[in-house]
Amino acid sequence: MTDYQWVRISSCDSVPVREGRAVHVADREIAVFNLGDRFLAVDNSCPHRGGPLADGIVSGPSVVCPLHAWKIDLETGCVARPAAGPSCLTSYPVRVDEGTIVLGIPVEMAAVAAGRSNGEAA
Repeated sequence: MTDYQWVRISSCDSVPVREGRAVHVADREIAVFNLGDRFLAVDNSCPHRGGPLADGIVSGPSVVCPLHAWKIDLETGCVARPAAGPSCLTSYPVRVDEGTIVLGIPVEMAAVAAGRSNGEAA
């Protein structure tokens, strides 16, 4: 079981329904999506050629990469199309607290990022 450090991202109103926004957390660029009834988050880089998923088209619980139309399942982070696509992206738990989007970052990832910000080598 993974332990998470919860990070406040922004107000729910800052991510329109059926759109995504990129945020920088713990040395990562993460795409946060508003599906209308919930928020989901994955790494913001398509596994194909690094396309910015936050700029993609949201279709159900998936996003279509704006560069080459790869479809990523936002619940799992796995490539849904093409079928022979590479492995999954990291997906992150998201919750809403009093109108604010809160993102769960694995404690190990947050600790590594904190070490870098304190001058430690990667």
